[in-house]
Amino acid sequence: MRTFFDSSALAKRYVLEPGTPLVVQLCGEAEEILLAVLVVPELFSAFNRLRREGKLADPDYRFVKSELAADVAAAKVIELSPGVLAKALECLERFPLRAMDALHLAAALTSGAQRFVSSDQRQCQAAASLGLVVEQV
Repeated sequence: MRTFFDSSALAKRYVLEPGTPLVVQLCGEAEEILLAVLVVPELFSAFNRLRREGKLADPDYRFVKSELAADVAAAKVIELSPGVLAKALECLERFPLRAMDALHLAAALTSGAQRFVSSDQRQCQAAASLGLVVEQV
């Protein structure tokens, strides 16, 4: 199954937290992993916040950063094209989403994703109503 991971879900692949085992399983089962280009700066931001808070040591930071880079290189990365932006605006008009959540959802929809993985309940509800198979982690 072509599986799209938003940042909230993909972060669990690198930082142990509730939902990590399911994310690892879904990554292994995916026929193709799809990611919005937004995932890179969002996860770098999260990793650096954890590092500043003393929850991620420098060697661990370097490790998760390299793992993310390898995963992004192996995935299909969806750019923020005019079509993605237009779909995001439609999602914002229809659902109570934050801008970044709408961009992830729009990237999933325009990429032909079959499964949408996120930890955000509102985003998952919107994805389900738009016909995607949803895994909330």
